[in-house]
Amino acid sequence: MKMNTQETINYNRIAEAIDYIKANFKDQPNLDEVAEKVHLSPFHFQRLFSDWAGTSPKKFLQYTSLEHAKKLLKENQATISETAYETGLSGTSRLHDLFVNIEGMTPAEYKNGGKNLAINYSFAESPFGNIIVASTQKGVCFMAFAEDEANGFSALKEKFPNADFSRKLDLVQQNALFIFQNDWSKLSEIKLHLKGTDFQLKVWETLLKIPMGQLSTYGTIAQQIEKPNASRAVGTAIGSNPVAFLIPCHRVIQSSGVFGGYMWGNTRKTAIIGWEGAQTNLQL
Repeated sequence: MKMNTQETINYNRIAEAIDYIKANFKDQPNLDEVAEKVHLSPFHFQRLFSDWAGTSPKKFLQYTSLEHAKKLLKENQATISETAYETGLSGTSRLHDLFVNIEGMTPAEYKNGGKNLAINYSFAESPFGNIIVASTQKGVCFMAFAEDEANGFSALKEKFPNADFSRKLDLVQQNALFIFQNDWSKLSEIKLHLKGTDFQLKVWETLLKIPMGQLSTYGTIAQQIEKPNASRAVGTAIGSNPVAFLIPCHRVIQSSGVFGGYMWGNTRKTAIIGWEGAQTNLQL
């Protein structure tokens, strides 16, 4: 399944603009300045950004600001934990909670580095760059942003060094890739087949309950799995998330409101958070 290649080109330009805005935030660069840095006319840049993010550069900056993050976290304490996690939200905000199901691999399925485990894999474009997606018969076992196919496959093989690999796009992968489409009405259940400890699986399942357009913290996740003193261990589990975007580890930030690190790059994390904020705002 191929996304529009132009989306990847657009994302690379948007990522460059985001980097510039972040680096020069205190100077509040205007539209003309940012457009010049990405070698586009102000008109073309404004249109490109709006087409990609669904909002203006100025509004996007709001969704990725420290103050906005703090506001979301404050609201989450009063509403998300009491309402969203208990009853769910309407529309696309409940996407992960409704459609993504995690099944842990048995010891036999990943014994000896995945020996006798058959894994299909393929590459695709997404709004946030190129990705590799891999699957077993039971579900998606790996998905990562990978601009270089060789590096992407190496990362997959590192997870399952002795598995039998076939470069093949299957229906499991195709269904998972629908997550990147704007129309999710035809999205059926996404199944994930993951190698992880009970603790890791519990953390990843909890991440699925963070609604799109919302944010959480490592401490909050620790409380929700009833391990309030395990924030550091939670951070480690989040950092080892094997399925980019579908398991939304990008929605977990520091309690100060700072976005913090991301396995697939801080700029990409900022882009995803801003994009989701814009998409959610369109649903209101």
